[in-house]
This record gives sequence, C-alpha cells and structure tokens, in this order.
Amino acid sequence: MRIRHWQDIASLLLGVWLVVSPFVLGFSGAATWITIVLGFFVILFAVEGLVIPSYLEEWGEILLGLALLAAPWTVGYESAPATVSSIASGLLVILFAIWELMTDRDFTTWWHDRWHHPVT
Repeated sequence: MRIRHWQDIASLLLGVWLVVSPFVLGFSGAATWITIVLGFFVILFAVEGLVIPSYLEEWGEILLGLALLAAPWTVGYESAPATVSSIASGLLVILFAIWELMTDRDFTTWWHDRWHHPVT
C-alpha cells in the first residue's frame, strides 16, 4: 500500500486522539460519547482514504470537523478540556481535509475542468 497523502495519517492519529481523549483528559457525560463517536468516524474516513484513495472522504471529514466545532455549544460540554480538544481537533480535521483536497491531483483536475470548462 502506497500512502498518497500524509494528511490521511494525520487524520487517523487525530481520530485516535478523539477516542482516547475523554480518558486522558478526564471528562464525562455527553462530551465523552460524542467525542468517541466522532473520533471513530474520523478514523473510518482516514482508513478509507488510505485503502481506497479518492477525494470524497475529505468532504466527510470536513463535516466531521464542523460537528466537532459545533458540539461544545450544541450539546453543552461542561468540561473546558473537552471543549478545547473538540475545537482544536475539529479545526485540524478540517485543515487536513482541505489541504489534501488542494494537493490531490485528481481533485484539482476535476475542479479545474468543472469550473473552467463548464458543461453546456
């Protein structure tokens, strides 16, 4: 298996962090379960990006990053470490996904063809 994008490995590590962070940082309640579930999905999308490289999983990662950014306020995290971890992880997941999209040859070719040569 040849790794096309280092961002997939970074996202995988972020997903692992999200799964273990409630235990490392000691937060509980809804923040724990939301963080673990979103972490597993980040892992899933990262592994999918490693096994079946395409640019589609990055859109899922962007949505997961947005969910991580919104969760502390929509759910009402009681723990400051949970909030900081969720925001930082969400920003990084989004950053890595966008970075990968912008450096993926297949996506940039599709984007260029789609917007510079519209179908009539």
